Amino acid sequence: MTKPKIIVLDDDPTGSQTVHSCLLLMQWDVETLRLGLSDPAPIFFILTNTRALTPEKAAIVTREVCHNLKQAISLENIHDFLVVSRSDSTLRGHYPIETDVIAAELGPFDAHFLTPAFFEGGRITRDSIHYLKVNGVNTPVHETEFARDSVFGYHHSYLPDYVAEKTQGRITADRVERFLLADIRAGVLERLMNLHDNQCCVVDAEVQADLNRFATDVLMAASQGKRFLFRSAASLLTALADLPPQPIAAEDMATYVRAGKPGAVIVGSHVKKTTEQLKLLLQQPGTVGVVVEVARLLETTGDPRLDLLSAIVQQVNEIHAAGKTPVIYTSRHELIFDDVQTRLNFGEAVSALLMDILRHLPTDIGFLISKGGITSNDTLSKGLALRTANLLGQVIPGVSMVRTPANHPQFPDLPIVLFPGNVGDTHALATVYQRLSKH
Repeated sequence: MTKPKIIVLDDDPTGSQTVHSCLLLMQWDVETLRLGLSDPAPIFFILTNTRALTPEKAAIVTREVCHNLKQAISLENIHDFLVVSRSDSTLRGHYPIETDVIAAELGPFDAHFLTPAFFEGGRITRDSIHYLKVNGVNTPVHETEFARDSVFGYHHSYLPDYVAEKTQGRITADRVERFLLADIRAGVLERLMNLHDNQCCVVDAEVQADLNRFATDVLMAASQGKRFLFRSAASLLTALADLPPQPIAAEDMATYVRAGKPGAVIVGSHVKKTTEQLKLLLQQPGTVGVVVEVARLLETTGDPRLDLLSAIVQQVNEIHAAGKTPVIYTSRHELIFDDVQTRLNFGEAVSALLMDILRHLPTDIGFLISKGGITSNDTLSKGLALRTANLLGQVIPGVSMVRTPANHPQFPDLPIVLFPGNVGDTHALATVYQRLSKH
């Protein structure tokens, strides 16, 4: 059985958090996509960053990626491929917009599957209800802060009801095909072979072995001509790619740090978990906090952006010269805006400022930690202007490290940690810093 190429459209850059030794593409012109398709790894990622966009822009970007993919697939003579719309394991994102566009451009598909389980982050699905582990307790995700997201909020953890809510009744709950734990563990190949007309399916999983078994059946069905699309968190990708252990173990990732130098940390995410992790990071020896008072960007006199940039760059240079690691973080109080578009626009302005700061970092930093999905995407695509990056593996579960190319004009061979906002325990950010700085 020849394995299909796994093409992942990732709505932020953290979906590669369970695999390694493959390419992340920050651009999606035909020639760049051909690099991903021809790479020997079984999987590659196209970082669309659509979670940071409006629904309309998300659809436009997804359509453009798919249009170019069709050309690249034809030029590379690829016959077998699976498409994954990788999104958030707490159900935030542009569903069903992205899967609808992918189906229209790259279909027809026999089914699309919602597989949001992400074990490294404490997310499981049982009886079609999606749970997030909060303080050791499996909590239905609609009861967590993520369901109250001002852009992507929702009211249901029972996935058929979530589908009905998000499709505004176009797909009713009773029309959603449910793959329960008992089904998965007994084998579902026959059911997969009977799917047709882009049937919506939701998939249970409590442990990685569940998705491994499911992936085996999926690949077998695909080899027999079935065409499937996935709306998935990261753990299914582990199963589909079926990679050996990463080349350098997580606890030894300091091997990649340039010349043993101190690094830099940029924190954009403002979810509660990030704030808790940041507090402990700032207690670590060798770290110095640099707060970015984002409310100042709203000032109407002078040039607040330039003033902020100048002051922060000076602080960062002084900290680095003293042999310490600057931790640059946005002020923690969340501002209130009149509407979603204004909030998104302000978020873009904040991220643009963070990228300006990044471009002014000392060129000899040993490593960079980027905290937050949108922040990490902008770090790769805008701050560092990368076309591709090589995924090295995970420094802790669910947190990836990539490296810039050797010919990068400003930061060659720089290891960069892509740290999602909502992953890890309270000590996770401090643990990553300790592993890379050897403090």
